[in-house]
Amino acid sequence: MARIKFRNRQQRKFLQLILQRINSPSLRELRNRGIEIPYSTLKNYFSEDSLMPENLFFELCQLANISPSLFSVKKLSESWGQIIGGKKSRKLKKLI
Repeated sequence: MARIKFRNRQQRKFLQLILQRINSPSLRELRNRGIEIPYSTLKNYFSEDSLMPENLFFELCQLANISPSLFSVKKLSESWGQIIGGKKSRKLKKLI
């Protein structure tokens, strides 16, 4: 599944805007609104430790009635994380 990359600190601002638009007091409340993502994963997206999946981005935009075109995002390929993991493992093998 493709990932969405925001500019620095924009993923957090995006999630804050979503919470504000749907009158949700917290990330936990998103689960009550039909978003079936574990709270810990939502926290990772909020703290920008993980990139958000493309389908979640569009689902949140639809939930808050916001146009996705308002945000400057970059769509990364489905194998983006695997490519980075492969490059890191090759570097480790060369060091051993």
